[in-house]
Amino acid sequence: MGEGISNEQLFEFMTKMYGEMQEMRENMATKQDIVRLENKMDINHKALYDGYKLTYEKLTMLEEKVNEIDKKVEKQDVEIKVIKGAK
Repeated sequence: MGEGISNEQLFEFMTKMYGEMQEMRENMATKQDIVRLENKMDINHKALYDGYKLTYEKLTMLEEKVNEIDKKVEKQDVEIKVIKGAK
């Protein structure tokens, strides 16, 4: 064979390379893993969107109530001024 590499060294090197490749293969994500993650992300995205939608609807409802109360307070303020002015 070559001058500096013996068969035994070559065999050890190839064995080491094979072991490293097997380890890399075990650590790689499969297509099933990716699909499973995509499905989980889709479910989480839908849940987050639903939560956002509910929060937005509740905020809109609260804004409407605050506006109604504000109108009532303004009306009562005008009525108080009229009453005080009549005295």
